[in-house]
Formats: sequence, C-alpha cells, structure tokens
Amino acid sequence: MKNLYELTDEQLVSMFQEGNNNAFDTLLKRYESKVFSYLLFSVKNQELAEDLFQDVFVKMVVRIKNGQYAENGKFASWMMRIVHNHLIDHYRTSPSDRIISNDESEIDLFNNADLAVNENREQEMIDQQTLAEVKGLIALLPEPQREVLLMRVYDELSFKEIAQKTNCSINTALGRMRYAILNLRHMAFERGISMAS
Repeated sequence: MKNLYELTDEQLVSMFQEGNNNAFDTLLKRYESKVFSYLLFSVKNQELAEDLFQDVFVKMVVRIKNGQYAENGKFASWMMRIVHNHLIDHYRTSPSDRIISNDESEIDLFNNADLAVNENREQEMIDQQTLAEVKGLIALLPEPQREVLLMRVYDELSFKEIAQKTNCSINTALGRMRYAILNLRHMAFERGISMAS
C-alpha cells in the first residue's frame, strides 16, 4: 500500500470516511500551513487564528463523517470555502454586532441581545436538561480528551495555553479536542440527545 503522503486528497477523504483517522491527520498536515496563514492574515491575532483553525478542522471532520463532502477532485476549494464562511460567521457574531436594529426608535436598549431576558421558561428547562445530559457525556470521555475540552469550553483557554498546561504540543491538544467532539456527537446520537451544530 502507498504511503499516506502519496495519496490524493480524495483517497485520504475516502479512507477517513471508512475510519482511518491517520488519513485525516495527513490531510491536516498537508493544508495546515495554508489554512493557518490565511486565518492569521485575516484576523491578525495568533491565538484567535489558532482557535479558528481548530474550529474549522472540527467542522471538516464532522461534515466528512456526516457524508457532506462529495466534491471529487476539489477538496482544497471545499476546505477554503469552509474557512472563509467560518471567518464570516466569526465576524458576524462578534460582540459589537449583537445589537438588533429597530428603525422605529432612535434608542432601544432592549434590542441589545446581551440585555434580553429569556421569557420562555419551558425552553430554558429543556436547555438545562440538555446541558446536564451533555455534562454526563463529557464525564465518559477519555481523560486527555475531557481535560482539553473542559479547558477550552469552560475555562476558555487558547490551544496554546492548553498545550502548556497539559505539557503537550498544540497539535496534540487540537487532536484531543477534535476527537472529544467526535466522541460526544457519537454518544449523543446513540442516546438521542440533540446537540447544536
């Protein structure tokens, strides 16, 4: 069998869909410099670029595993479209853009999403139950994956900080986060728990 580095993008995607995680790692190494450079150029911030980089590759993992990649011979274009769209989403949801406009009033503090009160108690209870179920799933993750996930989501640490705290490389931290999310989605699916995409 050929060395993974000699295979085409399409062959690697196909192998990853069949369960070969090394195939995706090869794709990651093939494109990480291009993707990271683009993100860093766009956001001008090393730690933010690292976080966005991780998010982009998690999205790719999920989409490939869910059968949402079907563009033969165009992996690089498909990947860069995800990167570009993720950047747009990042800017769209930045704190300065969270005010909903109201043309009928010059000043309307209640349209600020950060100040809004959730009046839907039923939805709030459903959200709390889902959160409790997800926390239960997190407890089932292997320790290295759980540790990285908790530091990223709850402590809001960058992957550089996580790597320093866990005494591993940034790529190892990224990999643990990627597999933690994949495992959570798999366990949630098996138990019929809805997780937002």
